Amino acid sequence: MNYTLNQLRIFVAVVKAQSVTKASEELHLSQPAVSIQLRNFEAQFDIPLTEVIGRKIYITDFGREIATAAENIIEQVYAINYKTMAYKGQLAGKLKISVVSTGKYVMPFFLSEFLSQHAGIELIMDVTNKNMVLESLENNEVDFALVSILPTTINIDWLDLLPNRLFLVGKATQKVKDKDGLDGQFQTLPLIFREKGSGTRLAMERFISAQNVSVVKKMELTSNEAVKQAILAGLGYSIMPLIGIRNELSSHQLEIIDVPGLPIETTWSMVWLKEKKQSQASLSFLEFVKKQKSTIIKQHFSWCEPYQN
Repeated sequence: MNYTLNQLRIFVAVVKAQSVTKASEELHLSQPAVSIQLRNFEAQFDIPLTEVIGRKIYITDFGREIATAAENIIEQVYAINYKTMAYKGQLAGKLKISVVSTGKYVMPFFLSEFLSQHAGIELIMDVTNKNMVLESLENNEVDFALVSILPTTINIDWLDLLPNRLFLVGKATQKVKDKDGLDGQFQTLPLIFREKGSGTRLAMERFISAQNVSVVKKMELTSNEAVKQAILAGLGYSIMPLIGIRNELSSHQLEIIDVPGLPIETTWSMVWLKEKKQSQASLSFLEFVKKQKSTIIKQHFSWCEPYQN
């Protein structure tokens, strides 16, 4: 046996992704490079680790056992690195964060200085939809999650970061006719929704229900970026978080449409399981955010202030 640490990482990634293509994307490697390393790794075993049927790869029972062992080896290697850094007085370890999709405009600004101060911290940040974020939090797979609506079914602690304001947004050159008030506007506007399970979708539906208006024309897209591009293409309008459209507002590509009852305001909050035993890395990050929150908001989010109610 003469397998490398890189081969172990690649094999674990393939097993988790159930796909060479997806594994190569996650590892930021070319597909041929992953395929070659996978083949070289498998050649060292007399028992098959994978099976290819049609164009789909399947992991054998033996392969799954090897993947578990490989993951343990990789974790031990990380542990050695962390212990070495800790011995030298450096903060080290993994920091795992799950972020709702629009939160990608928020979380990096709270991480940047902390990570620059502590080179031994390895960040693993998953950007996904609200349901997946809450699932990873509930399963204790992450240290923190960033959400705009606090979960009510999970026992959590949280730290509020900054307001999340949602406005009706349209293409700047596509003017809205003032027809019969709010209800008339929503009868004629093609309204673009996020997918079910999205925090933005939930806030949007609550607003429409509270205002007792009906929406005739609508479409559904699965990301904030997709919604933004659809609006820019003139396909319709949407209620969107202000935090994700800064550039488009400043370049006058998008504009906020004045609607009674808007903006909707929620709060960006960093949440964690109440009973979680935090690592030194995660505790240090939490303390950093508590101390630096006001400074970070002033430096990076003061542009939001003119859009307050």
